[in-house]
Amino acid sequence: MDYAAKKMTVPTKEPPASNIERWQVLAVCLVLAAITFAVFGQTAGFRFINYDDDIYVYDNPVVTTGFTLKGAVWALTYGEIGHWHPLTWMTHMADCQVHGLWAGGHHLTNVALHAAAAVLLFLALREMTGNLWRCAFVAAVFAVHPLRVESVAWIAERKDVLSGVFFMLTLWAYARYARQPSRGRYAEVALWYCLGLLCKNMLVTLPFVLLLLDWWPLDRMTLDGADGGKLGAPFWRLVREKIPLFLLSVGSCVATVLAPEKVLDSYRLPFLERMGNALVSYGVYLWQMVFPGGLAIPYLNPPNGQPLWKVGAAFVLLAAISISVVACRRTRPYLMTGWLWYLGMLVPVIGIVQISFNAAHADRYTYLPGIGLVLAGTWAVGDWSPGWKQRRAALCGLMAAVISVLMACAWKQTTYWKSDETLWTHTLACTTGNYLAHCNLAEALLQKGKVDEAIAHYQKVLQIKPDCAQAHYDLAIALRQIGKVDDSIAQYQNALQIYPDYAEAHNNLAEALLQKGRADEAITQYQKILQIKPDNAKAHFNLAIALRQKGRVDEAIAQYQNALQINPDYAEAHNNLGNALRQKGRVDEAITHFQDALQIKPDYAEAHYNLGIALQQNGRADEAIAQYQKALQIKPADPAIQNDLAWLLATCPEASLRNGDKAVQLAQRANELAGGKNPVFLHTLAAAFAEAGRFSDALRSEQKAIELARAAGRQDMAGQFSGGLKRYEAGLPLHQ
Repeated sequence: MDYAAKKMTVPTKEPPASNIERWQVLAVCLVLAAITFAVFGQTAGFRFINYDDDIYVYDNPVVTTGFTLKGAVWALTYGEIGHWHPLTWMTHMADCQVHGLWAGGHHLTNVALHAAAAVLLFLALREMTGNLWRCAFVAAVFAVHPLRVESVAWIAERKDVLSGVFFMLTLWAYARYARQPSRGRYAEVALWYCLGLLCKNMLVTLPFVLLLLDWWPLDRMTLDGADGGKLGAPFWRLVREKIPLFLLSVGSCVATVLAPEKVLDSYRLPFLERMGNALVSYGVYLWQMVFPGGLAIPYLNPPNGQPLWKVGAAFVLLAAISISVVACRRTRPYLMTGWLWYLGMLVPVIGIVQISFNAAHADRYTYLPGIGLVLAGTWAVGDWSPGWKQRRAALCGLMAAVISVLMACAWKQTTYWKSDETLWTHTLACTTGNYLAHCNLAEALLQKGKVDEAIAHYQKVLQIKPDCAQAHYDLAIALRQIGKVDDSIAQYQNALQIYPDYAEAHNNLAEALLQKGRADEAITQYQKILQIKPDNAKAHFNLAIALRQKGRVDEAIAQYQNALQINPDYAEAHNNLGNALRQKGRVDEAITHFQDALQIKPDYAEAHYNLGIALQQNGRADEAIAQYQKALQIKPADPAIQNDLAWLLATCPEASLRNGDKAVQLAQRANELAGGKNPVFLHTLAAAFAEAGRFSDALRSEQKAIELARAAGRQDMAGQFSGGLKRYEAGLPLHQ
């Protein structure tokens, strides 16, 4: 059939639909939702994974707080992970508001959005073509194709399914606008498109898709010339019509460019290598659409680029298909629309402009571009099948078989996303040299306490990629957990040789050095962190701890103060500064900082305890007792708190505050927790017994305390305890 000779007339009013057709549409929508949940509903029992789910959800303090005005403002202005998608952030916040950190709830939101996108795709295509069953099949393939698994089962990829909903709404609104143009309907198109861009900027190519739909099936584009080889003025009118949409695309591109995180030059592939990878990726996606096996995440760039034979073969394949669809653009216009939809929508993520540090391609990138291929293929089979015997039965059987096979494959593929271990184990089975999968699997194993297995995978990472600073760093953490501190220090140093500005490695190296008693070297590491990040409050705080260990208390005080200038709400810095000030005899200042710590963090047991000590030093025994009691409520099994409270209750100069029986109870518990080997605790127990009038018990406890002190070489302590022994022999309690 000469398509140019028989043009579709676009009606100006919506054609009436029969009751039977309405029921058929409703049935298709319900089936689409059902098959989507049948495949992906299992994710309700899945967990978060250790691949971006942390920064997007469970370790993101703004998101986990839930939906707030402050969070909404943050979402509109934040772009430090390389993307600007405020609406996506807000849905994550809303999920945390409703589900907290139950991963199943977040997964179900993704499934529901994907089901909605499939239903809306069906409705939009039906609005454009009027064909019920072909549109239903396209939507069903979209819903359950295994390539959809990454977009649906990965919580951090919410932007795909969310932007997909608005993409379909834009198509649907545009179909209505094309039938009967009006400003209101055009505004609706622009609104849905704008919301889609706020979810994911990959939608920047959507205006071009609308131009393709003008060609087919909307038939709004006129051909100039009998051979149909040149587009005339109507094409440019359609382009001008979409200028507001193109401006929205430009705005989204600008927002993306302004996002702080970019692929560093050291990770950027040469242009020719990127072009070669782009051609091969187009071919890979075509293959995966037909044979969706061995799907994994991520597919890493080959170490030396794509082989030339693959690049050449991909170029020949793409050129042959392109020439073919252009040649039959008049008789089979859907082929050109579907093919250019596929090619065009992949442009932002095909790798010519590198957006990933290490991924050659990704299943999720086909979420919307793949629709074009299914659309073209479905209409091609429909047009080629009139000569088939039992055509209706054959087509129904073919559709059912395809959908059933895709559902089974997608269901199986989804099971791999159940946990970190299943995902990365599957990835390693499907890919070679995948150091990132080894690294993430090692992290998951380490979290489960499988330290030796984790170390083995980190070592495999370093065999594949010896210059991976992150792997050296993570291996160091694992080694330190099993007590191999020297080996851990060596790995931190390896990481820093590769990446000298790795602040976290400097910090952890300093901690390991402190653990080995090498405080001077630790101080040097903290100072290096501050050269890299002078406003790093934690580094100032840790440097202060190291300085205090070396007896440089005044310098430590200065570093604690620096930390508090950067972060006035740093409760731990207030607490430690209070201890350092108390050590210098500046007790009143210390009390102020302990109180500041407790205003920030009321359940801070250590600050209550330290405040109690300072108040006791200041002669405010009643207030000190109150603080010890608050600390003990928070940490009831802390022997130091029990001991100090017992001491004050036994020896306080104010008789009204003393309580011998309570002191004995506390001191005995502290002594039990210490295993009866702490001479200070036994000394306190002796004082408590004496206050309770149990002088024989007091003598036994004090004698044991003296023996333990002498055994530890603490003659000064033993001499101090001897004074108590004399009082107990005389039947006198020990009061301060």
